[in-house]
Amino acid sequence: MVSRRWSEYRLRRRVNFYETDCAGIVHFSWFFRYLEEAEHAMWRSAGLSIAPAAGGVGFPRVNASFDYHRPLRFEDEFEVLVRVAAIGQSSMRYDCVISMGEVRVATGTTTIVCVVKDATGLKSAPFPEDVISRFEVAPPVAS
Repeated sequence: MVSRRWSEYRLRRRVNFYETDCAGIVHFSWFFRYLEEAEHAMWRSAGLSIAPAAGGVGFPRVNASFDYHRPLRFEDEFEVLVRVAAIGQSSMRYDCVISMGEVRVATGTTTIVCVVKDATGLKSAPFPEDVISRFEVAPPVAS
């Protein structure tokens, strides 16, 4: 029996040189990778994998966006906070805040759906019970 349900995860990280562009700023596409890295770490902490070896189900992204507030540069240390913002029968939405200390660098969101593959392609499906029982919607952030 799983006693803890995950609603958020914090990942601390440092900018690698290869993540920057010729202006020395992290390329915008890396922010999506940072969110996904934190998401995968949250799933592992919950005892799961976003890509289960047994297969059968998948969790593609159907929506993703970021707003950028300040740049990240090589060797900056930052934190990625991913929070479960909504859970539906076959979808889950995350909110993400990337920050350096108290300074917000970027804010974003992404939505995943649970799918199964059959002879005609991918079909939306309810989350397996062992997945959905591990997560809950995070409480609102105090202003």
